[in-house]
Amino acid sequence: MVRFWPCKSLFGTSQEIIKNEFHIYFLCTSIILKSIKETLDKNSKLVEFHLPYLHELPPHYHTTKDLPPHLNSTLIQAFQMASSKFPSIIETLKPNLIIYDGFQPWVATMASSCNIHAIMFYVSSTSGLAYLYHQFLHGTSNLTSFPFSSIYLHDYEIKKLGIQPIKPRDEKAFAYMILKSFEQSHNIILLNTCREIEGKYIDYVSTIGKKELIPIGPLIREATIGEEEDWGTIQSWLDKKDQLSCVYVSFGSESFLSKQEIEELAKGLELSKVNFIWTIKFPKGVNTTMEEMVPQGFLESTKGKGMVIEGWAPQSLILNHSSIGGIITHCGWNSILRKHEFWHTNNSHAY
Repeated sequence: MVRFWPCKSLFGTSQEIIKNEFHIYFLCTSIILKSIKETLDKNSKLVEFHLPYLHELPPHYHTTKDLPPHLNSTLIQAFQMASSKFPSIIETLKPNLIIYDGFQPWVATMASSCNIHAIMFYVSSTSGLAYLYHQFLHGTSNLTSFPFSSIYLHDYEIKKLGIQPIKPRDEKAFAYMILKSFEQSHNIILLNTCREIEGKYIDYVSTIGKKELIPIGPLIREATIGEEEDWGTIQSWLDKKDQLSCVYVSFGSESFLSKQEIEELAKGLELSKVNFIWTIKFPKGVNTTMEEMVPQGFLESTKGKGMVIEGWAPQSLILNHSSIGGIITHCGWNSILRKHEFWHTNNSHAY
């Protein structure tokens, strides 16, 4: 299992495979290995994938988690530079099948040269994949032919996401890597979704992409012992709040707000007078603090109404608390699935 991005859902896939007595090798960088080492089953083994030394990319940046956005292309370049090591790793491990996360198209190509099937596991929404693949096949000038009118990106959104234009063989484009991995995958694509949520998009991508799409999700990682240990203070604070009275604010592990965005969000929370828990993350290596980024006096004026957490927070446990009644989020796919996991607790939750 080739896991270059910090994908919790891909780890969830391995746990389901292990239940059927298969042996799993995790091939990823050391920083990712450290994050999953303590949760591995006896049938799982870790294999480190060494990246070349780049001055601007120290080892703690060998993952997109906490990576400054301007270094994304550098990380991709480092993986491409190290790709020549992959065939020898395959020869040593002799896997029957490779499941890869889709950000490195060369995985499937090199696996095929070793007569091993490689299957892509697409971790984001299939609706988004449908939109991207339609654009890839028909171009940006023909997006009106996309059969699902509820999905639409404005020009400025396309530009900010870096997906315009998606040109054949434009290997530096982020979206192109995903679509190339899709095309290289051996007949099958695994999806972190289910037909109840995205059935029509699964069928559409299967038709235009001429591959079998198999939904195996939603795959949600359960809270670990470490998360539960960090939960006490937060739980005590939430227990004092009324049911459905709190808003949870989180933008994931790979989205970082500017100072202006943080200040505007802080002002909105302060003016709303709503109870809130807000997790703020900064890229590793960025010398700043939460106190420096929020408006002066914000922490004092919201004391008792709000809890601001710098860095990581036990999201699953927070969402499952009865006082959480709304969410402000970046709408990343894994975050959406995690939030839906707890919707049975109270169907009056809102985004």
